[in-house]
Amino acid sequence: MRIIRLKEVIDSTGLARSTIYKNISEGNFPKPVPLGNRCVGWVESEVHDWILEKIRERDLS
Repeated sequence: MRIIRLKEVIDSTGLARSTIYKNISEGNFPKPVPLGNRCVGWVESEVHDWILEKIRERDLS
């Protein structure tokens, strides 16, 4: 299991920081893991699974 920081999440998804946090608040994106004061990261596999789900949704359309 690997924890990735926001820059890598942005690079992987192509989403802006504000869009990522908006999707988190709406329950549509994996929640970050607190790593310390003012420091969070995401479980890489959860972000990867989210991307795969978007691909599945596209293919069903």
